[in-house]
Amino acid sequence: MPFDNQIEIPASFMAMYVTPGHSRPNAAHQAVLDRYERCEDIACLLVESAQTMSFKENFSEREVLARCYRGLNADSSNYTCQEAGWIVRRLAELLDWTPLEPDELDSCRI
Repeated sequence: MPFDNQIEIPASFMAMYVTPGHSRPNAAHQAVLDRYERCEDIACLLVESAQTMSFKENFSEREVLARCYRGLNADSSNYTCQEAGWIVRRLAELLDWTPLEPDELDSCRI
């Protein structure tokens, strides 16, 4: 089957699928690509909500990111803990905000 998808999965996302001590992902490329697209989409969709929380609700950037993280982890069937961490880091990047530190993400370590 020819590989014609031109989307490049960032190394930061791919790292979630590489077992320590190995160099190859532990999942099929298409499965990782599907998860990446889903996570990237939700990060982009959260931009407007995050801006609204920050400006209208007067929450700090850190509080907005923490709330988004907790919301993503509220239903563990949608995103893994590691994916939720990646999403809020990507959200911070999209908003040009300082990302949360790993110890600020209380539900898991990323």
